[in-house]
Amino acid sequence: MSRLFAVLLAALALAGCSRLVETDQARLCRMALPAVSPPDSAIEVRSQHEFPDGRGLRVVYRLDPASPASTHFADCRFRQPGRPLRSDEMISLAIDGRPLSDVSLYFLQRFWLATPGARDADPAPLGDVAELARLPPTAAYALQQALNGLPLAAIYALLAAAYSLVYGLVGRINLAFGDFAAAGGYAAALGALLAVGQAPATILGSALALGGAAAALWGIATSRWVFHPLRGATGQQALVASVGLAMAIDEFLRLTQGDRLVWVSPMLNAPFALARSGDFIVTSAVDSLLSGGFAIFAGLTLLATMRWSRFGRRWRAYADDPLAAQLFGVSPRAILAQTFALAGAFAGLSGFVMTMYYGSVGYAAATGLGLKALVAAILGGVGSIPGALLGGFLVGAFEAVWQACFSADYRDVAVFSLLAITLVLRPGGLFGVRP
Repeated sequence: MSRLFAVLLAALALAGCSRLVETDQARLCRMALPAVSPPDSAIEVRSQHEFPDGRGLRVVYRLDPASPASTHFADCRFRQPGRPLRSDEMISLAIDGRPLSDVSLYFLQRFWLATPGARDADPAPLGDVAELARLPPTAAYALQQALNGLPLAAIYALLAAAYSLVYGLVGRINLAFGDFAAAGGYAAALGALLAVGQAPATILGSALALGGAAAALWGIATSRWVFHPLRGATGQQALVASVGLAMAIDEFLRLTQGDRLVWVSPMLNAPFALARSGDFIVTSAVDSLLSGGFAIFAGLTLLATMRWSRFGRRWRAYADDPLAAQLFGVSPRAILAQTFALAGAFAGLSGFVMTMYYGSVGYAAATGLGLKALVAAILGGVGSIPGALLGGFLVGAFEAVWQACFSADYRDVAVFSLLAITLVLRPGGLFGVRP
């Protein structure tokens, strides 16, 4: 097991430090292979190599996996570097150096690449699936759904922690954290754009830094100009103020970023096989596993900070008894600003994960995202940071299970019904204090 873990770490390090093939370019190129190959060919992709200008790649493949003589290569060229949004962005396809005619390419794009059948026929390089661990059908399906829900659970957990940081300190809910996440997502997209063409580790590092910093600045501004002036107000007044703040940030993002989604080319999202059950192959991708691992690492770091750092001791003291904490030198203005900065940073990390995993960010998703993260915080126990982190993972898992078993149209209804059930049966949440 330790050897397998070491190999996985080495693979992640190599992937993060080297340039990778653009995943959607590679997928479109592979999807074309069944249409230009003889019928009933058992296509096996051997390797994929990006062109130096980033506008295409070469796919080396075999029509018969057991015959080296059946090796061929396909050169796909695209209109511009980065993620292709439509199949017609492939401007040329050559098999063994012989290009398809314009008419053939048009019919390929129009009647094959744009169809669900082409996606199903993608000969993705999943490795030797015959050597995979075999699982019972139910276990394999459950594992696949758990892996599918991991990125969404990470997003909810990070944002739920932001809610709990503020509520645990002053007993107030800031409904603008979903908009903080959107602002962090836009900043992460800008960071990725500034580092475009670099190794994935550089792009992710740039996106992470800008996303977290932008949302932290929003948190500091909110603390100074909204919540600190309202420190003597009732909870309802602070809640209404946070609604107004959310609307203001939402409109600010609409005016500055536009109505359309901002797209970022996903990275490290090439699928690989983990297990199988008959013909069902359990797959995942590096970006999915990194999302969950990043959320766990950030959550553990936050818990350690709150337990052993000077800020954590002051936060706990002020949350327990504000007057006594002030008598011992804890500044209400400073601890509130620091808490909002940290909470904003976690909202920004949530936006960073959302943008880099899903490849897009928009202001319209902020309200729904914020409310679901609030459900996660209440489920875990609003004010309890460990409970909020756990609640985020539980809500993400609940959504994955729901989508696997029921219609996705009623997913949000189910999530908010979960909130109502929690408030009725256990108002304090899993780790909160019973009223």
